[in-house]
Amino acid sequence: MPNLDLNLIVLLVLVACGIFSHNSAVTIAAAVLIVFKITPLSEFFPLLQQHGLNIGIVILTIGVLTPIASGKIPGEAILKSFLSWKSLLAIAIGVFVAWLGGRGVKLMTHQPNIVAGLLIGTVAGVALLRGVPVGPLIAAGVLSLFIGHS
Repeated sequence: MPNLDLNLIVLLVLVACGIFSHNSAVTIAAAVLIVFKITPLSEFFPLLQQHGLNIGIVILTIGVLTPIASGKIPGEAILKSFLSWKSLLAIAIGVFVAWLGGRGVKLMTHQPNIVAGLLIGTVAGVALLRGVPVGPLIAAGVLSLFIGHS
């Protein structure tokens, strides 16, 4: 089977897993990459590989900051978050998780061979454990703690 494109099959399996697990992020991402792969847009893969993760993080950050910008979270509530032990703990955990995510980005950049395993684990967690598909960066950060990559 010399014409069998295993990478395309993996993307198709990811689309199916995304649909099965109701993970629209995985479904859309894999479908978009299939379109890129089977059309002349494939010439943009180097650009996607170089900047895709950073663009995604910027979009995610915009989504996280939108409630502050829109006023849904009032400025007073932000200031009061420094007065409650639960909010201070939430801030500390937020700092820790952001640090883990940073380690995850570095690990995924330096060892791209682990990305498939992280994605499979994330999709399995969504499908089998009713998880939320925010896992690959944090999972990579946790993995970096275990394998010693900073």
